[in-house]
Amino acid sequence: MELRHLRYFLMVAEEQHFTRAAERLNMQQPPLSHQIRLLEEELGFELFRRHPKGAALTAGGAVFVQEAQAILRSVEQASARAARAAQGFEGTLAIGFTSSAAAHPLIPGIIRAYRGAYPDVHLDLREANAAELTEGIDRGKVNVAILRTPVSHPHGVSFFPLLEEELLLILPVGHALVAGAAKGKMPVIDLKSLVDEQFILVRRHGAPGMYSDLIEACEQAGFTPKIASEVERMLTNISLVAAGAGVSVVPASMKDFHRESVVYCRIRYAKPALMAPITMVNRDDSNSPAEKNFMDLAKSLARQYKA
Repeated sequence: MELRHLRYFLMVAEEQHFTRAAERLNMQQPPLSHQIRLLEEELGFELFRRHPKGAALTAGGAVFVQEAQAILRSVEQASARAARAAQGFEGTLAIGFTSSAAAHPLIPGIIRAYRGAYPDVHLDLREANAAELTEGIDRGKVNVAILRTPVSHPHGVSFFPLLEEELLLILPVGHALVAGAAKGKMPVIDLKSLVDEQFILVRRHGAPGMYSDLIEACEQAGFTPKIASEVERMLTNISLVAAGAGVSVVPASMKDFHRESVVYCRIRYAKPALMAPITMVNRDDSNSPAEKNFMDLAKSLARQYKA
């Protein structure tokens, strides 16, 4: 049984006449009658009662009309859904992000815009550190990841820089370095002024690029930073600075966290300049239309943001 047999049958059922049905199907009547006979033989019962004026449905034929219509509707729906999936309008997309990357307004903006443009694509949103997300991309468990500095470069994984922002120093409110700072203006602190401070940093495996850049900049300024503690997430180090446990650095887009307890400062005389990139990651061999649409939209919005 083929789909064409169902279409032939439904046309005859609609016309109740083989010759008229054949005309509408742009075929000869004898081949149509033959195909219906073959279908009846396969089913094991007659679909039509033939008479001089045409053909009437049998009891079995009347039931088979409903089933044939349902089958063809299902095939049409499946075809339509498959076409939408092929264009990236349906499916599931696993998107991973680090907490510090998600704090930048560009990232929720991308996700919101994608949801608006592709509402029938289910987004599986996951938060993890850069090392975990890169591994997830490499193993095919995550489609696209958005993180800061790449921690590794597995074969077959691509990294696309979306934008960069500066790193800011965080000090607890009342710290001597910001005593007397003008209200309403962000203080500017010389990096070498931090020689005696205790630093709270994200663990090296979670943010090795920014971690190593800070250490290098401190060494260029003439000192090795004292590491008081290492944490898993940047939001945690802001909380610890607020508690007076030390100082830290975070991307500028995180400057609204704990504003009542910490002071965000620009860093002067840092070499290399302390920057926090936002990087999009995916597999080279991906053929997901939904993934391509997401990445194209992210790149477009990043260009608009920078402009």
